[in-house]
Amino acid sequence: MLRLLNIELHKLRYNRSAKIISIIYFVLITFIALISSIEFNFGNFHFRVADQGIFNFPYIWHFNTYVAAILKLFLAIVIVSMVSNEYSYRTLKQNLIDGLSKREFVLSKFLTVLLFAAISTFFIFLVSLILGLSFSDYNELGIILSDLEYIGAYFIKLVAFFSFCLFLGVFVKRSAFALGFLIVWQIIEWLLYGLMKWQLFKDTQIADKVSIFFPLNAMANLIKEPLSRLGAIQSAATQLGENFNKDYRVGFFNVLIVLVWTALFIYWSYAILKKRDL
Repeated sequence: MLRLLNIELHKLRYNRSAKIISIIYFVLITFIALISSIEFNFGNFHFRVADQGIFNFPYIWHFNTYVAAILKLFLAIVIVSMVSNEYSYRTLKQNLIDGLSKREFVLSKFLTVLLFAAISTFFIFLVSLILGLSFSDYNELGIILSDLEYIGAYFIKLVAFFSFCLFLGVFVKRSAFALGFLIVWQIIEWLLYGLMKWQLFKDTQIADKVSIFFPLNAMANLIKEPLSRLGAIQSAATQLGENFNKDYRVGFFNVLIVLVWTALFIYWSYAILKKRDL
């Protein structure tokens, strides 16, 4: 496996655009720390974002992984281009001539996906830990270590999303079209949800239960939006007569759905490559 990973890293080492996009991605994650410096002063009213509890343990694990997951499209570009370049520069055909099997080719790409996801997960863990230790009102070890399942969910979410991008890269061959297909697929999921909600079932609950099996929606459900979990938002909603009964936990069933999709994306990538005449 190390041999396969080394092959991919060697290719990426000479891919300037991949290095630039990766650097931008990690720099943007670091910019989450700048949220702590946002302040608003209106006369006697002073508002500082960091004082609202977003960097408190254990909430910070939820907030930072949710925000960082929005930026995953940057690494998705690297994954898609990594596959499409194999067709554009005919390195795939050369690798197969040199003795690399199609199974090993897909495995090498998946190992790269795992590496990217692992590095990104470790990075967001480190950034969150530093910010939490700097700004959190609660620094007890038990509180710090609670809700770490969001870090695990973040890793699974990245692996699944990058595996989808890998599949699209193999299926479409061209990075621009693959990324375009990714956007189109998101729109398709929205349209299907709307169709079920207002035409087929005319029931939001049924539509919600069916849509959790959609791949991108399942990935999104791994880490639900965290803002309504803030105490200030909860208090404001209570005063307005509203209550949030949202389940913010990382659901085991949802994790299972995402893992199944990940396995399917990798299998389909291999199946397409196996049947395709290169």
